[in-house]
Amino acid sequence: MKEKFLKLISNPKIIFGIYLLLSFVSALAKYFRGPQAYNNYLLFKNVFLSSLKKENIFQQHPDLFFDANHYGVFFGILIAPFALLPDWLGMPLWNVANALVFVFALSKLPISNVKKSFVAWLCLQEFITAALSVQFNIALTGLLVLSMVYIYENKETKSALAILIGFFVKIYGIVGLSGFFFIKNKMKFIISFVVIFIVFLILPMLYSNVHFGLQSYNDWYISLTGKNLENESLTSMQDFSIMGIVRRILGDASISSLYFILPGIVIFALPYLRIKQYKEVAFQLMILCSTLLFLVLFSSSSESPTFIIAVTGVMIWFIIQKEKTPFVIFLLFFVLILTCFSTSDLFPKFIKENYIQKYSLKALPCVIVWFRVIYELLVKDFSKDYSLN
Repeated sequence: MKEKFLKLISNPKIIFGIYLLLSFVSALAKYFRGPQAYNNYLLFKNVFLSSLKKENIFQQHPDLFFDANHYGVFFGILIAPFALLPDWLGMPLWNVANALVFVFALSKLPISNVKKSFVAWLCLQEFITAALSVQFNIALTGLLVLSMVYIYENKETKSALAILIGFFVKIYGIVGLSGFFFIKNKMKFIISFVVIFIVFLILPMLYSNVHFGLQSYNDWYISLTGKNLENESLTSMQDFSIMGIVRRILGDASISSLYFILPGIVIFALPYLRIKQYKEVAFQLMILCSTLLFLVLFSSSSESPTFIIAVTGVMIWFIIQKEKTPFVIFLLFFVLILTCFSTSDLFPKFIKENYIQKYSLKALPCVIVWFRVIYELLVKDFSKDYSLN
């Protein structure tokens, strides 16, 4: 019985099926709670609908939804097939599409099927949090994973495609370029990148016009600049980052993110000095883990649903460890409890509002893991200390 159970839960098809089912059910549940519950989706579909009307996609429509869009005009192309459907069908299918990208990316990881399944199990709670917000973060995580996987598979054009989809929707998807030094045919990648970039730049103009498209990119810059200032306030639901922890503990919203981002980039780049390790798949995967964590921990836009990106990095890091020391296991549970479950009913509302949210503590375990990942990237022998099977 025990062996059958272990065989069942280690089958990637089982857990991936659960992901797709949960993505559909969570979106459908949102629909039945009314428009207030699925505001994000209404905002997303408006990116396409406003583009058709050549209206500023970043302006607010209080009569239709609250909050403002911060995705690029290219996003309208991705959401269009779903926006044209009634919400009760379009929204669940949109969530499923995001989940499909994510599980497909996990299925492509160069690790054993058992390890793939356990990465998925460990990410499940954070996936549910992201799925309930029907945001793009789930798909973005998958695209970032695929950008590295396709480099490993010598599929440079597909890697460039994955990076640029993420970039044209959420600009920080460009961190997928962290795998550039592992590319064997760099010229093919560069040419593919430039061609796809130009195509994506022009595509939204085909169903609007050139002026609207160019103006939308300028409006996007203004939107992101304004959003960054809002995020850095001490009461926002975002800034769950290294900077956010410090700003909120010290009670000083004026502390510049640059004091953290610039040193962070230097620390992030240090492992690239180990050129002899480039050929090791485990080293490439650890760079991916560092990238997924860095993206979230050094962004003032990081909010609870964004952490599917960081948590995926944590779980890949954990699962490829050959020796799971007590400290490594402690870090796993620290992430599961304080990052993954801190927004669930496991924590009383008082603690969530007055400690976890107030001081951006959801980010704290991931911060510690990121520094651990950097340490391992700098000192470990990736031909011996990691297991992919």
